[in-house]
Amino acid sequence: MGLLIKGGELVTAEGRRRADILVEDERIAAIGTGLTAPANAEVIDARGKLVFPGFIDPHVHIHLPFMATFAKDTHATASRAALVGGTTTYIEMVCPSRGEDALAGYELWKHKAQGNSACDYAFHMAVTRWDEKTEEQLREIVRDGTASFKIFLSYKDFFGVTDEEMFHALKLAAELGVITTAHCENAELVGQLQQELLATGKIGPEWHEPSRPEFVEAEGTTRFATFLEATGAAGYVVHLSCRPALEAALAAKARGVRLWIESVLPHFLLDKTYAEREDVEGMKYVMSPPLRNKRNQPALWHSLEAGSIDTVGTDHCPFDGEQKALGTKAFTQIPNGIPGLEDRVNLMWTYGVKRGRLSEQRFVEALSTQPAKLFGLYPRKGAIEVGADADLVIYDPEYRRTISAATQLTNNDYNGFEGWEIEGRPAVVTVRGKVQVRDGKFVGEQGRGRMLRREPQYFRGETHAS
Repeated sequence: MGLLIKGGELVTAEGRRRADILVEDERIAAIGTGLTAPANAEVIDARGKLVFPGFIDPHVHIHLPFMATFAKDTHATASRAALVGGTTTYIEMVCPSRGEDALAGYELWKHKAQGNSACDYAFHMAVTRWDEKTEEQLREIVRDGTASFKIFLSYKDFFGVTDEEMFHALKLAAELGVITTAHCENAELVGQLQQELLATGKIGPEWHEPSRPEFVEAEGTTRFATFLEATGAAGYVVHLSCRPALEAALAAKARGVRLWIESVLPHFLLDKTYAEREDVEGMKYVMSPPLRNKRNQPALWHSLEAGSIDTVGTDHCPFDGEQKALGTKAFTQIPNGIPGLEDRVNLMWTYGVKRGRLSEQRFVEALSTQPAKLFGLYPRKGAIEVGADADLVIYDPEYRRTISAATQLTNNDYNGFEGWEIEGRPAVVTVRGKVQVRDGKFVGEQGRGRMLRREPQYFRGETHAS
C-alpha cells in the first residue's frame, strides 16, 4: 500500500519548502504540490507539521558486556525508543573485549539485532587487539558490508589498543578505504590518575571527571590525528566533550588530516555537577569522556552551528541504578554510560533550534544528513528526494511535555534528562514507507529493521565522499 503525506513543511539540510511526498515500494516516488493519492494509498495530513528525513544516530551501544554487567537495552527495546524519538537508523558499536575473537563477536552482535529491530541499523567494528588473525578477520567484516572501525585509546586491557595496534589498524583502514572512529583519551594517564585518587580515599562519582581531565582527552585527540596523518587513514572522533580536544581536532583538520568530529547529546546539555550528586544519583551521570565544566558548552554549540562539529550522536548506553551502584566503593567500578537515544532529537530541537543556538538546516544536517554521508548511507538515508528510502519524521512543533523515566520506552529505571521540558515531538515516523509511530506511540512491525551494508569510500586521496 502506498502513502501520501500532504501539505507538510519539508525541512532538509538545504532548506525548507511546503510539498507533498508520495511513497511507493518503500521509497520516495514523487515530491511536489497537489499530488494525487493512488488507489488504496493512506493519506496523512501534515499541515502545520514539519517533515524531516529520518534521523540517524551514529553512535549507540545496545548489546554491551562492560564492567561486570550488560547494558540494559535489546534491539527490540532500543529500536522502539529510537523510533518514538524520530531516529530511524542507528549505528551500533560492535565491542568484543581483548580476550574475545573479533569475528565471533561480530557474528554475535549481528545475531542480537537480526529480526529484532524495528528500525534499520548498521555497525562499527571495534578493533580491540591486533594478532595474527586480526587482519583477515577485519577484511572479512568489511566484505560483509561493515565499512567503519572503532578503536579505544582508553579502557586498558579491556577494549583499549596500544599505539602499535592503532598503527596497524589504521594502515589497514587506509588500504581498505574504511573510516575509523576513535574514543580519544590516554589509557596510561587515566590509570595513574585513578590510582592516585583512590589511594587518598577519593572514591565517589565526583572524582570520575578529575581522573579523566580535559588535557587527557586533548592528548588522545592529538595522538589519534597524528596516527591518521602518518597512515593516510580517515578518522572520526567520537563524543568530543571539551574545548581543548576540539582545538586539537580543528588544528589537525586545518593541516589537512582527514578527520571529522562528533559530539553527543549529554555534553551539550549536562555538566559535571550532575555527577557530583550524592551516591547513586551522581553515578547515573558517569560516562567517558566525563561530563565537563559548563564553560565548554558554548564552544560546542558554536562549532556545531558553524559546521566544525560534524554530527551529534548519543553514545547511548543504559545501565540502571542497581548496576551503577556497583561503583559504590570505587568510582572506577561504575559502569560508564548515559541513555539518550529516545530524547536526542527532541532535546536538540528544543534547546538548540528553539533557543537560537542552531539553525533548522544544521539540525537536520548534523543529526541526519551528515551521518548518512560520512558512513556510506547517503542518499539512501538522510535525504528527502526521489529514490531515497522513505524514512520520514512528521514533527509536531506545538507538542509540549516533560521528559520522565515513567513514560520512556528505553529499558532503564532512570532518565538523565528527568524533568526537562520539550517543545515538539515526532507525531508520525515511517521506516521505508511503513508507519512505525503514530501519535507519538509505537504501532509498527518489530522486526522491520534491516542491516544496512555499506561500501568503503575513504581510499587515499579522497577527502570526502559526500
